[in-house]
Amino acid sequence: MLVLLIVYVLGGLGLILLAVPMYLEKIPPNAWYGFRVRKTLENPKIWYAVNKYSSAWFMAAGLALIFAALGLALIPGISIDAYSLACLAVFTLVFGAGMTFSVRYMNSL
Repeated sequence: MLVLLIVYVLGGLGLILLAVPMYLEKIPPNAWYGFRVRKTLENPKIWYAVNKYSSAWFMAAGLALIFAALGLALIPGISIDAYSLACLAVFTLVFGAGMTFSVRYMNSL
């Protein structure tokens, strides 16, 4: 389970590190990195606003994954399957909420 813990913590940190430049509005509209849909790519003002908003959610998903991985690892006797599925569930809920609210935010602009 130690390997999974390391993978999940590093994955959460990686997501946070990828989100920081978007939050700081350092990434201009491009075809490779960011919240890339027609509406954001066509308007830099919308690009920066939506990427800042969505990156906050992505950082939250990264933190949630880290805390879930660390917290669930402390449960005595938890199986690897239960641990993996619980970490996946936490990440999916936060990341899914982030995507949903980010699309709603974009549509409100």
